[in-house]
Amino acid sequence: MAIIAVLNLRIAMFIDSVKFSVKSGDGGAGCVSFRREKFVILGGPDGGDGGDGGDVYFRVDKNSHTLSSYKGKREFKAQNGAPGEGRKKTGKSGEDLELIVPPGTSVYDEDSGELVLDMLNDGETKLFLKGGKGGLGNVHFKSSINQAPEYAQKGLEGQTREVRLELKLIADVGLVGFPNVGKSTLISTVSNAKPQIANYEFTTLTPKLGLVEVDEYSGFVMADIPGIIEGASEGRGLGVQFLKHVERTKILLFMLDLANYRSLEEQFDALRAETAKFSGELAKRDYAIALTRADAAENLQEKFDAFLAHLGLSGTAGEMKFKQDIYELDVAKPFFVMPISSATGQNINELKFNLLELLKKEL
Repeated sequence: MAIIAVLNLRIAMFIDSVKFSVKSGDGGAGCVSFRREKFVILGGPDGGDGGDGGDVYFRVDKNSHTLSSYKGKREFKAQNGAPGEGRKKTGKSGEDLELIVPPGTSVYDEDSGELVLDMLNDGETKLFLKGGKGGLGNVHFKSSINQAPEYAQKGLEGQTREVRLELKLIADVGLVGFPNVGKSTLISTVSNAKPQIANYEFTTLTPKLGLVEVDEYSGFVMADIPGIIEGASEGRGLGVQFLKHVERTKILLFMLDLANYRSLEEQFDALRAETAKFSGELAKRDYAIALTRADAAENLQEKFDAFLAHLGLSGTAGEMKFKQDIYELDVAKPFFVMPISSATGQNINELKFNLLELLKKEL
């Protein structure tokens, strides 16, 4: 029970979907007032206008990484405008409400399902709801036939909207594979990310981002998501909760375990099928294949050749590598297929350079 509690806590710390109500401020009421001063007999109306209600904005902050600050909250309101006062004083406008979100947050109307805002870049600020207009004071209603109006407008009500926030991490390369095939080990080897690593399935319970430095001037961001199992697109396992986090990635790196009880062919076909079921656009993304744990594999050349044949590809005789010409890239096929080992460093640098080459083609 203690282990289950810890796992649930780790999942809870990363929140990527929340729902709540948002309301802009109401406009303040206009004032009914008349000038009353010594030696001024029957002074005219001097009621000021109400202040405008506060607006609601969404702002992106790159230092924010999850939506956990909104978890358990049911409503957020901007401040109402203050009522007008005598002597034609306008009421103070309500303070705006600024909702801070991580890069990659989509804002949906919960009732219609419509995508309202897509917040991507750090510092980006977008108006979501306009505050209510303040009401006019009675000074505006004086006329030749009504010198002392005893009427002022009420302020307009603010807008209310039920919203759903969905966080989709932004990365260049998304790692896709079954549980415990070496995704976390790879990202910890090539980047600054330090995920938990252990020899059991579902070690990774939340998405991780890592910055991969290829050379002094070049690099890219890699995303590791929890392992996918067959049926993930239909709700099985943990992967379905996080498949959306590879939707924004430019390319996919399928990671197939050479030492797994499943064959390479079985792993690849299942992963391709699950990503295609989840998103047709995701299935069209440029991709490459890394064959992990090459140091622990038996009959490596035989497995490699059989896998290439399964894909309808032909490599160079005697070499365990396949790579397309970047200028004649067939997007229906992997850009490269290569065995790697994070333990020994086999082909790790070549993997980084090849991924960077494919990313530059995307620019």
